[in-house]
Amino acid sequence: MVLRILLFLLVTARSFALDFGPTSMIQEDDLAVEGDIFEDYNEDIESTQMMEDERFYRYGRFFTFNIWLGLTQFYGNRGLAYSNDHPTYCLSLHQFLNFQTQIGLGIEFSKHHFVSDNITSGFPSQGAKLVDVNLLRFFWSYRHYIDTSNLGTAITYSNPYFVFRIEYWRLRNKFVERPDVGDETGGGIGTGLGGGLEFPIKLKESYLGLEILYHIANLPDKDTTKYRPIDNNGGYEDFRGNAITMKMAYVFNW
Repeated sequence: MVLRILLFLLVTARSFALDFGPTSMIQEDDLAVEGDIFEDYNEDIESTQMMEDERFYRYGRFFTFNIWLGLTQFYGNRGLAYSNDHPTYCLSLHQFLNFQTQIGLGIEFSKHHFVSDNITSGFPSQGAKLVDVNLLRFFWSYRHYIDTSNLGTAITYSNPYFVFRIEYWRLRNKFVERPDVGDETGGGIGTGLGGGLEFPIKLKESYLGLEILYHIANLPDKDTTKYRPIDNNGGYEDFRGNAITMKMAYVFNW
């Protein structure tokens, strides 16, 4: 009886192995995958980046030097007081990181003046008279050039971009007709936001640039009360006011 049971179990186990063994082999073959999908994906990214770098080194611009001339106009109380002595001068040096990204450093200067003949809280005996204003700003800029590859030829050749600047404004007020009053100097951090165009004169070598920026100028005398009117005479409650600059540049590339 025991022998019969052992023979039955042996025959059953052999049949089970014959039935499921090939199926297991087929499943293993079906699941076998050649290569590593993550390594293949990384290789695609690396090759694409290499192709983009090669394209940039062959066709792109690397450094630009800009010589600017333009206008600076203030608004608010500062704009009401100031008369602008144009032009505004600017020099800047920029580096392209790729086709669409550029960073730069620069210096900009504008000159203004205002006249305060009326008696004010800061000048109770006589007015401040003619005040000569010099504004110097140092800036770091970030530009993003718009991808125009799918747009018209005219737009593509204009090279439109957005620009953001972090600026340090340096102010100097000189009281020309009041030698008894010393010069006022000070500085403040500001920002600029705007856009521009660059039209090629000779591709990759020289361009004509146009740019407009709105500046939040945190000047040190923005809250001054020196020019507040007395007895309703003409004056200014403060010197708050932001600025707009419009400039044209000759751009050298290499």
